[in-house]
Amino acid sequence: MKKTLSLLTLLFFIVLGIQVSAQAFTLEKIAEFNKLGMSEFKNEMKKINFSFNDKTESADFTLNEYESPDHTFKIGKFVYTKDKSQDRIECEFPEQRDYHKYLSAALNAGYKEIGKGKIITKEPYVDYQKGKQHIRFILPKENQNGPYSVLVFK
Repeated sequence: MKKTLSLLTLLFFIVLGIQVSAQAFTLEKIAEFNKLGMSEFKNEMKKINFSFNDKTESADFTLNEYESPDHTFKIGKFVYTKDKSQDRIECEFPEQRDYHKYLSAALNAGYKEIGKGKIITKEPYVDYQKGKQHIRFILPKENQNGPYSVLVFK
């Protein structure tokens, strides 16, 4: 009996750990991250055990990227020096099902499609807007399985 109870307890914590490491943020949480300054954003990423992945700096923007503990989910914060309206959070994930969850959440929240196109690296995107809130969903290039991205603009 003790072995069974110990084994069940261990199994519970393993399953709990997998769920935490495979977390994805809600659109609302991503929008909240967008309101934070870069130092506050970095602190939030540390609190949830996301590890620093990369930093890109240019004359136009600074980007800090973080990765989930299981290395499947990335989140990055862009801060533009001149045009603050371009500040955004970008979430990247490998699974199409996560893409559809985000898209469903946006549509259920009242976002409406406002345009389509391709980003500089040729991946197709669809823009959605609700009031002044702007979200961009980016699909992988044709004949590729991933990654999928969601951008939430400030």
